[in-house]
Amino acid sequence: MVPMPVLVVIPARLGATRLPRKPLADIGGRPMVVRTAEKARAADVGRVVVATDSSEIRAAVEAAGFEAVMTREDHPSGSDRVFEALNLVDPDGAFDTLLNLQGDFPTISPETVKRALAPLSGKGCDIATLGAEIHDEAEKTNPNVVKVVGSPIGERRLRALYFTRATAPWGEGPLFHHVGVYAFHRAALGRFVSLPPSVLETREKLEQLRALEAGMRIDVGIVDEVPVGVDGPAELELARRAFA
Repeated sequence: MVPMPVLVVIPARLGATRLPRKPLADIGGRPMVVRTAEKARAADVGRVVVATDSSEIRAAVEAAGFEAVMTREDHPSGSDRVFEALNLVDPDGAFDTLLNLQGDFPTISPETVKRALAPLSGKGCDIATLGAEIHDEAEKTNPNVVKVVGSPIGERRLRALYFTRATAPWGEGPLFHHVGVYAFHRAALGRFVSLPPSVLETREKLEQLRALEAGMRIDVGIVDEVPVGVDGPAELELARRAFA
């Protein structure tokens, strides 16, 4: 069983280079961050809070009936924003389990949100995340598709050994697309945000490598869907079609 209760934090900042004002982009008549919060609520795994640096995002979230908390503008990553939000809404430490659900995953299914928590129940696991087998040959060599390399530890479960933008591992067998949803034990998140950026993290531009380089354990649940992560106009159009 996953430790309870669970706090789902959706980090959403207004500044974005590829898609300005991304969290407020309209998808089927509602802002993208609200669509993501709806999926988190439908998963019914715990309290849902949007962590933002924008009063405009906060107003939109609260108007839709969701909880929002204001955080600093200068966070280097979503994980840092999630940690600040955790300490703002839960200074007494009632929540042991945190789910970091990016605000640009409006098409993620509630079942996939639930699955992100499951690996955290494994003995010795600090961080849980998700992966999906790559079936499109072009994605195997696409550096924008992050791959997780792991050792099987059970049915549809891996222990992560590395994350990379390269095509890996070599040889026959499946490759797995990393789905960037993270569940943390509270202490593990605190440790993670206290660590300085690591060598491989800086080289690959993948934050999760900081945890692996520090000896933290990341377990990966294998799912069938790769939700649309909205990075630019093309992905926004795909998300809009999904809600049409």
